[in-house]
Amino acid sequence: MSDSALLGAAQIRALADRLGVRPTKQWGQNFVIDANTVTRIVRVAGVGPDDHVIEIGPGLGSLTLALLPAVAHVTAIEVDPNLASALPETVASIAPGLVHRLTVVQADALQVPPAAVMGSEAAAASAGDRPPPTALVANLPYNVSVPVVLRFLELFPSIERILVMVQLEVAERLAAPPGNKTYGVPSAKAAWYAEVRLAGLVPRSVFWPVPNVDSGLVSFQRRPEPEATATREQVFAVIDAAFAQRRKTLRAALASWAGSAPEAERFLRAAGVDPTLRGERLGIEDFARIASAAATASAPSVLPA
Repeated sequence: MSDSALLGAAQIRALADRLGVRPTKQWGQNFVIDANTVTRIVRVAGVGPDDHVIEIGPGLGSLTLALLPAVAHVTAIEVDPNLASALPETVASIAPGLVHRLTVVQADALQVPPAAVMGSEAAAASAGDRPPPTALVANLPYNVSVPVVLRFLELFPSIERILVMVQLEVAERLAAPPGNKTYGVPSAKAAWYAEVRLAGLVPRSVFWPVPNVDSGLVSFQRRPEPEATATREQVFAVIDAAFAQRRKTLRAALASWAGSAPEAERFLRAAGVDPTLRGERLGIEDFARIASAAATASAPSVLPA
């Protein structure tokens, strides 16, 4: 698609004026006004003509218009009813030959049911159900970025890759390896599903309004889940407990989760993990082994209700 079929800064402001849209902090709205940035996002995402892409928070349509010519279908999930109703009209006016590839679902991404994404509950621009999504590409509101990514990785095993633009601090936290000072709950939980890496930096000047933070691109490539006899919920419970008091040793930090410090030490040693380490030193495979050791012991206190 040529730059003329993408939204520039002047077009975005004019469109916002026509719709009576003022970016709100409530929904974390910062609209991308630079065509080069959305083109770059699509390129780095690596999506192609066989992909059904989920876009969360399409806003006025900058990234949507860059995605549509590259992929088979875009399902855009937008919480703002005004923006959701306007997006098909925007695409129809700028790229009329591509509007059949777009479905807009007016919903909160943290609550939208999978059926709406798949088509049976959506007000679709094209008729019929759609194939399972294969990718997620989005400029995510900063305040919901981590839970949104984790939720969609959980709900849609068909999603093979994700590229999201988020606050740089969040991007660094998601991509941090064990031992890094920013490694924590988001890093460990994301690693359960995917290989995660920082894929680039984004200047604040490409947004309107200009945020007071820089942004980063984070890439997720789905991989097999770690081997474990414990469930994902049980593994995540260990992660939460380990980082709830991250300056404590694992023996102390996991005491409440395990029922006591001696029990925590027993599970840690059974998993081959040094009880004097802190959670920030462990990879996702370590957490999976700890949860599996506890599950194998059938300890009521560590099994989900």
